[in-house]
Amino acid sequence: MELQVPKYDLFHVIRSTTVSRFYALLLYSMHAPPRPRARVDVLETLALRIMQNTGVRMLVIDELHNILAGSATRQREFLALLRFLGNELRIPIVGVGTKEAYLAIRSDDQLENRFEPFVLPRWQENQELASLLASFLAVLPLRRRSDKVVSSLLRYILDKTEGTIGEMATLLTRAAVLAIETGEECIHRDLLLAVDYDSPTERRRAFERELV
Repeated sequence: MELQVPKYDLFHVIRSTTVSRFYALLLYSMHAPPRPRARVDVLETLALRIMQNTGVRMLVIDELHNILAGSATRQREFLALLRFLGNELRIPIVGVGTKEAYLAIRSDDQLENRFEPFVLPRWQENQELASLLASFLAVLPLRRRSDKVVSSLLRYILDKTEGTIGEMATLLTRAAVLAIETGEECIHRDLLLAVDYDSPTERRRAFERELV
């Protein structure tokens, strides 16, 4: 019986730490049956066959700096993996990560020619940020609208979260929890200021004080 598989344009793989785990997560994203004790070559063959059969047109690897962390041997394994995937799949591969990921890619002459670096700017106090936060608020289980109030607090949110999406999501989620617990069912200025949340810099400084 022929395997019926959906068509995919893009696969998103994150936080892999070994080659076998990378392929396992890739297969999981394609809804393939788990194979916990399979060898790497078996996982690799299965992943490539499914990706080719489903017509994948782009592979996005998030947090590339994580999969390139570790020993020099581990880094060489992943750099070789990226070269192999590029050669076999013949599709664009997008790596998203920090400066460390960029430096790792630069250490391999063949890979450096295949990746065009692009720096994502930090969020600014503008309509794009307001739209981003509105999309967060739209999925929060609050009975009253909060988007207009939050739009007037863009500068505070930027400064408090240091402009990263993950921190902004954390701040708004904790604010939503507080709004539900207090029965207010919306996020307003006083409530946002009362949220139990420390910025990344504040957390780092608190940890450093504990080390003294």
